[in-house]
Amino acid sequence: MSDFLLHASTWAVITHVTVVAALSVRVIMNRPATGVALSWILLILATPVFGSALYLMVGERRIGRRRRAGFEGLRENYRRVAETAAVEGLTNIRWDDHTPGLRGMDQIGRRLVGFPTVRGSRHRLFSKTDEILQAIARDVDQAEFSVLMEFYIWHPGGLADEVLEALIRAAGRGVHCCVLIDALGARPWWKTDQPQRLRDAGVQLHAALPVGLFRTFVGRTDLRLHRKIVVVDGHIAWTGSMNLVDPRFFKQDAGVGQWVDSMARLEGSAVALLAAVFIGDWNLESGTPLAELVERAKLRLIEPDGPSDLQVIPSGPGQSGDAQLQMILTLLNTAREEIVLTTPYLVPDESLLRAMNGASARGVTVRLIVPEKVDSFLTRYASRSYFQDLLDHDIEVYLYRDGLLHTKAITVDGQHAMFGTVNLDMRSFWLNYEVALYIYDSNFAAEIRQLQQTYLDDSDRLDPEQFAQRGFKERFLENSLRLASPLL
Repeated sequence: MSDFLLHASTWAVITHVTVVAALSVRVIMNRPATGVALSWILLILATPVFGSALYLMVGERRIGRRRRAGFEGLRENYRRVAETAAVEGLTNIRWDDHTPGLRGMDQIGRRLVGFPTVRGSRHRLFSKTDEILQAIARDVDQAEFSVLMEFYIWHPGGLADEVLEALIRAAGRGVHCCVLIDALGARPWWKTDQPQRLRDAGVQLHAALPVGLFRTFVGRTDLRLHRKIVVVDGHIAWTGSMNLVDPRFFKQDAGVGQWVDSMARLEGSAVALLAAVFIGDWNLESGTPLAELVERAKLRLIEPDGPSDLQVIPSGPGQSGDAQLQMILTLLNTAREEIVLTTPYLVPDESLLRAMNGASARGVTVRLIVPEKVDSFLTRYASRSYFQDLLDHDIEVYLYRDGLLHTKAITVDGQHAMFGTVNLDMRSFWLNYEVALYIYDSNFAAEIRQLQQTYLDDSDRLDPEQFAQRGFKERFLENSLRLASPLL
């Protein structure tokens, strides 16, 4: 019996060493960021069974051959949109009127995504969720040809149901309605009767990035469609931070207050680019040929309408590499006087942290606004571990006290901005499918800066001396979870 146990334990040790060594080599050969690689190797060494299984499920940005091939085709179609826009003169931007660094951002978007900056868009910025939902419902009620819609979360109740009813009415009068909702983000909604009501009315509805045991072997199941886009008749578009939820009915038991969001309603040239993002996503999930969807939705390249120069940047695994991060880093490096960043979740990689600290070091006033309370225990403490780094570099940190501030925006010198779905965390940069507007228009940027000022007015500035006095247990928890931040 003792020989058997000795034999079994020997094989167990050999198996353990082999698995740990093999996966460690695999981590190294995949060449993730150094911090990410070390975090995975440490987890695999400390908990071989759990760590190995977790790495195989979510450790690599595997997207499957079909989706990867689909993105190759989409990049070509994005280039065609850009070429058509150039022929129509929509990309003739007067760069001499802009900060020099912005032209470099335009080049990043062209090369990594295929989308150039386009001139001739107008906007209206909304910051009250009831007005947003009511205005979207009105636009859908006025639709004549098509409604294209994608969201990360749909939650029943309140004014979100008005959008549902507007879609049902639109489909009933013959409007071509396509709705794409994330499979996991909206999982509770998929279990209600609302999806079937939409289908029964004639709305074409698909779950984005379905999850399941079999799909784990094809690609990662935690890659999520985090975009928020609505396109009506090809000439009106919405995007921003807000999911299709009424905050009075959403996560009321989370203890963080109501979610605070903002959205932009756009007309003009940029609408065509947001429509192109949607039809690409729809093609990947439904298999509908792009030409067929463009024809049925009656999409077209729109004439310039408005003063704004805007660049639309979609991002995600297999689609754009690190384009979103590169755009934000370049945006921050154009700052001369002030940067204001608004994000619900702060888990930056080293390059973003250094860009913020570097801006402060060269005399730029950097202000970060985050919610006082967030709905994720891990993210809450991992985020707080970065506060000390920021405070040490004279960056002002503000804690918003009137709910979960969910707006994702960056303004630079009050002259240009980023606005969209991108959190300042590694999940948004590397794992989620996101979309952002890069705004090269001082009036639009000034409106976003004014919105950020309302958040600052309802925030408490973090006192560096008081924060430094927090207890050992709290600091240890923060720093421990920071080690896992590359995996969050």
